[in-house]
Amino acid sequence: MFNSSQFIPKYFLLTGLPGMEALYPWFIFPFCSIYLVALVGNSLVLAVIRKNMILHQPMYLFLAMLAFAELGVSASTLPTVLGIFLFGANEICFEACLLQMFSIHSFSIMESGVLLAMSVDRFLAIYNPLRYSAILTWPRIAGTGAALGLKSVMLMFPLPFLLKRLPFCGHNVLSHSYCLHSDLIQLPCGDTRPNSILGLCIVTSTFGLDSLLIVLSYVLILYTVLSITSGEGRRKALNTCVSHICAVLVYYVPMISVALVHRFIKHAAPAVRLLLANVYLLVPPVLNPIIYSVKTKQIRQGLIQLIVQRK
Repeated sequence: MFNSSQFIPKYFLLTGLPGMEALYPWFIFPFCSIYLVALVGNSLVLAVIRKNMILHQPMYLFLAMLAFAELGVSASTLPTVLGIFLFGANEICFEACLLQMFSIHSFSIMESGVLLAMSVDRFLAIYNPLRYSAILTWPRIAGTGAALGLKSVMLMFPLPFLLKRLPFCGHNVLSHSYCLHSDLIQLPCGDTRPNSILGLCIVTSTFGLDSLLIVLSYVLILYTVLSITSGEGRRKALNTCVSHICAVLVYYVPMISVALVHRFIKHAAPAVRLLLANVYLLVPPVLNPIIYSVKTKQIRQGLIQLIVQRK
């Protein structure tokens, strides 16, 4: 306790979909299905890549990193989202909330970094196919994965401690079904400028920079493809990028939509904004395994073999 009006909360109250509490039973099946597809789909992608030596190539190893990051995001949000819609449990203790915030943001940062690495991988495969395997060796791929994971953890590491030092003033209701840093820094009555500045730096140096570099990679890819004289060669080169382009769109379009709604559509119902926020975190882990299974022949065949062997 700091004084009668300042305290460290023992728990926070999470928000489901305000005004739609009576419809929660109807949301149980969709949310359970979404998490089931996300967890099983990404786990199967990891199992297929691990089991098939022919898939131990840069493109598929980066896909395995993406599946791992998406599993982390899904596992981080699952306890509170399903807790609210299944059991009406909207309380989360202070320490668990900080841990969930750390996990969600760390895996999201890693996911963005992996998408950037995959775009560089596609550029190298198209620009210099003869030296592709020599450039992206096992040690370099492993180093890239380790660097992305370490970067995610190190960037997020200070935020829980910066939040824990702040006094709170009685308000402990969060506006999402899970704990986010942008949500938590609205509650303290102390100086949150260090948190806000660091949060802005993290967003700019990760999502902002990653998206710009992904666009630059595809500008270079397009320039390289246009220099190919054969029409069939151009088609094949671009076809190798289709799955990754879909993954980038699935990741960034919901993120931009949420940002636009919060920034420009002030009159939007809270339930709409919360539903979009859930879509932003839940849709990429669901759709990416489906996209890569449909568009990538090797992954599709590996999944079929794995299912047949299980039977």
